[in-house]
Parts: sequence; C-alpha cells; structure tokens
Amino acid sequence: MCGIAGIFNHPEASNLAYLCLHALQHRGQESAGIVSSDGVRLHTFKAMGLVGDNIREETIEKLPGASAVGHVRYSTTGTSEIKNAQPFVINFSGGSLAIAHNGNLTNAGILRKELEASGAIFQSSMDTEVIMHLIARSSKKELIDKIMEACSRILGAYSLVFLSQDQMIVVRDPKGFRPLVLGKIGQSYIAASETCALDLIDAQFEREVEPGEFLVINAHGTRSLKPFASGATKSAQCIFEYIYFAKPDSHIFGRGVYEMRKGFGKQLAREEPVDADVVIPIPDSGVPAAIGYSEETKIPFQMGLIRSHYVGRTFIEPSPSIRHFGVKLKLNVVRDVLKGKKVVVIDDSIVRGTTCMKIVKMLREKGGAKEVHLRISSPPIKWPCFYGIDTPTRQELVAAQKNVEEIRKFIGADSLRFLSEKGLRWFKMQNPSEEFCDACFTGNYTVDLPDSPEIADYASSLQKFST
Repeated sequence: MCGIAGIFNHPEASNLAYLCLHALQHRGQESAGIVSSDGVRLHTFKAMGLVGDNIREETIEKLPGASAVGHVRYSTTGTSEIKNAQPFVINFSGGSLAIAHNGNLTNAGILRKELEASGAIFQSSMDTEVIMHLIARSSKKELIDKIMEACSRILGAYSLVFLSQDQMIVVRDPKGFRPLVLGKIGQSYIAASETCALDLIDAQFEREVEPGEFLVINAHGTRSLKPFASGATKSAQCIFEYIYFAKPDSHIFGRGVYEMRKGFGKQLAREEPVDADVVIPIPDSGVPAAIGYSEETKIPFQMGLIRSHYVGRTFIEPSPSIRHFGVKLKLNVVRDVLKGKKVVVIDDSIVRGTTCMKIVKMLREKGGAKEVHLRISSPPIKWPCFYGIDTPTRQELVAAQKNVEEIRKFIGADSLRFLSEKGLRWFKMQNPSEEFCDACFTGNYTVDLPDSPEIADYASSLQKFST
C-alpha cells in the first residue's frame, strides 16, 4: 500500500507533510519519512514506526523549506528496516532528488540484475531504488525527461512524488492502480494518496492525477504531460482499495469509499440473505458493509465485537493457556448483544481464514451466539497481488486451496457466503467503460509479471481452460 504526500510552495511544508502522513497512517505503519527542500539542498528525516511516535516539533524544525515530500511504508518488497524507509534521496549529475513511491514494480528484479551487471550498486532491497538508478543513468538533459525515460522501462503499479531543489513532479502509472489526488491551499500545491490527507490540512480538492499523467510543479506553475500511448493508459484501478485499503472518509477513483463499502453490503444482502436476529461487523473494516446489509435486510445492526484501538506493535504474550490471545487483544465480544441470537457477521474479506475461525469460536463460546452466519463483502481471494499489496502466496490463501463449503467447515460458521464477482461491480452501471483490477479474485493480471512468470503462466492456463 504505502501513503505518499507532496507539498510545493508553502511556508509550513514539512508540517503539512507530517499532517498528511498522519491522515495516511492506515496505508503504512512500518516507517515514516519526510524530505524537505529549502531551494538549495534537501533535508531528510526517516524512522521506523508510526508518524506520531517519531516526528516531533524538533524534527520539523530540522526540515526547513517551502516544499516537502513524505512517505509512510507498508512493505511489499524489501525487508522492514531503516535502509528501506522512504523517501529515498540520491545525489547525481542532475542534482539532488527525493522520491516517494506507492505501488509495486513487476519487472524490478529483471531491471535490477541488468543494472547490477553494468556496475550499479544498490543500497536497499526496494524496487523503488531501481527507478532512481534508471533516472541517474538517463542521458536526457531535463529532469522530467529523465523521469519519463525511466518510467517507460518499468512495469506495474507506481504513484510517485519526486522533489528536487526547485520543483515537484507527480506521476501515476498508465493503469492508475493506486489512488493519487491533487489539491491546493492558496497558491500551494498538495499531492496525496487520498483525499483524507487534503481534508486534514484544509486543502481544496482539485482533481485526481490521471493514469499515465506526469505533473511538473514549479515556480512557473503546473505542466501536465502524457507521454504514454493512448491504449497503454486504459485504467485498471485496484478494486481492493474500495473494499479495504482506502480510508472510509476518502474519495478515490471518483467515488466515496464509505458509500462504496455500504453498497457492497447492500448487494451482498440481495444475493445472500439469511434468517437472523442481528447483524454485526468485524470492526473496523466491516462496519460500512454491515450497515448496508442491515439496511437492505431490515435486520438490526449492532456492535457485537468491540475493537481496541490501543494495541501496540510489541507486547508480552501470556502462556499458551490463554487461547486466541492475538485476536482477544484486538477484539472482545458484547455478550448482551450476542447471547442466544442468530448472528450475521460481516467482514470485507477472508485471506488465510485463521482469524475468522478464532472470531467465530469467540462469538459462540464467549458471546453465547446461537448461530453464526458469515457474509463477506467481496469475492474469495484466490490470487496474490503484485501491484502493491502484500498478500500471501496461493498456498497460503485459503480460498485458493478450499471451496466455500470447505472454508465454512474450517472456520466453524453455520453458513458462509461471499459477494459474487458480478455483484462486486454493482456501481459500474454509472460508468460501464470504467475498468478495475480484480486479479486477486480472478487471476486476470492486467500488467505482465516478468519477475513472477510461474504465476502469470498458471493464471493464463486456467483462464484458457475455463473458456
């Protein structure tokens, strides 16, 4: 996932970047960083952990200048350590340059081997560093031309914000996998992964950065470039951003995330109703869909599970005698809501299935639920994502190994149903030409996977067989 933000021409650029990263913390919790420009040089701060735990007033004071770029990391490639924290900064013949990247390159491995063979030395295990090497090796004169040449060689998902001493360049890949928006405060420009970041700093939403668009922002204003061929920019926006990743109060891909999730719940209710006494969500991601399901079925909505918002990243585990400790640390049942009731439990997805199994057991044993019916507001996840989401391998995805009835038995629910692939697109009636990436459900990978040919070949063979 990751969250990125860029601010150009504002006297409190680093402070605004800090606030934007706070708003985008849900997109990554492993590391946080800000790079600022004072017009002469770049200033860097990066740390492992959360934004609020690491970036303080004294940190901001050491990041002077009217422009800044920030990043919160959720690792998909590269290990979780400080050398892989972003933004990355390089010093090369074209000057100093910082980059913040949200997404995943599908040919980074091949490009890295090629670059290393020609003498390149890598400082991290991140695919983002490949982009920087390509830029540094470009023979083009202008920075924007170097960046466009580098992007012509990479494949996959990339929302990028670059910052040099005197300009900010914003880039979205030709398919527009990840969200990226543009806002303004007076004459200052803001780029961010989601609109919730703009809301926090009272920035006015201008528009989304278009798939395949390169925005150059400097003292002369803004310039939009679209170097890719028109056919290459057919969108493949990540449908899972709507289902889980984006913040509910954001607007991405032209729609409100909260209303989309509520709509998934309504459609799920139309497809998979059940005789029950109460509808409860698995908080927090299942809440909007559960509200939609409740409204459609007229079954009362209740909070039968309460989530702790103060779970730290490290803790001392008790003895094995306290069963399901990890789930209990995050969730607890409301027995008065559940006891003796037939309960519909709504969640956004099932990945490995082990957490659902523990929750179902808690609802029965501790909550006293009479029946537990699980409804999932997305189709079964059968394929790993290579475009910026750290999903497990196919061997670890429960829906890739078991059918729905086998999953039901595994998790111990009285019934289990998923939203259909067709139902997932209920909203497309408004814009039938709009395209989304649903590879995690279908195996239909919209961008080639040179670094993972075995997955691409297997998915292709299954699709041919099914047709």
